[in-house]
Amino acid sequence: MWSGPRNLSTAFMRSFENRADTAVLDEPFFAPYLAATGKDHPGREETLAAHETDARLVAQNCLKTPAGHSDYYFQKHMPHQMIDGFDRTWMDGAKHFFLIRHPAAVINSYAKGRAAFEASDIGLLQQAEFYNLISQRQDTVPVIDSAIFLGNPETHLRALCNALDIPFTPQMLSWPAGPRETDGAWAPYWYGSVERSTGFGPPRNALDTVKPQYQHILDEVLPAYQTLFAKRLLS
Repeated sequence: MWSGPRNLSTAFMRSFENRADTAVLDEPFFAPYLAATGKDHPGREETLAAHETDARLVAQNCLKTPAGHSDYYFQKHMPHQMIDGFDRTWMDGAKHFFLIRHPAAVINSYAKGRAAFEASDIGLLQQAEFYNLISQRQDTVPVIDSAIFLGNPETHLRALCNALDIPFTPQMLSWPAGPRETDGAWAPYWYGSVERSTGFGPPRNALDTVKPQYQHILDEVLPAYQTLFAKRLLS
């Protein structure tokens, strides 16, 4: 799954992890991204200390069979963390889908945890780039809009599983509250609401405006969102 931040991505990870046949991996390129760019993020030092920072080793790990007896390996990735120079050949060995959210909603949510940021930090520009890249390799590349998804999670999950050629299970619709050992070291800074959740929440009010200091970011990324939104799996 390729998602930007604040997109419902961790709830999707919970959904797949609650399957009996699936292991999950949480943003494995985040630590290499932080190490390579020097960017300051909440939980930076904890992330660098707890996770592999060598992008080559991370890429190798993405192709490994997960521990245990899992049939599927769900990996939560953010395309802006896959900077130039990181190995992308592992991507050929995976099936891919995209999770998007209106950028105004992303910006408003992201700013609560990190007030100073730029367009590249919320991933939409890179999502559009990666969609074009992956579409050349994978016949069907599902796109899920998180706001529409929340109106009918089961219908969307069934359609997504069908598009990825994996079975749907009702266990994907709910999960126990609390943290997970599989959560990244940045979880205390970002995962508060999902740790309290036991399933997907109600539909959210649409937000299409941002504070003036973020308007230029919205203007820059909105066309990428609109392009991906037009390719969404269900309306």
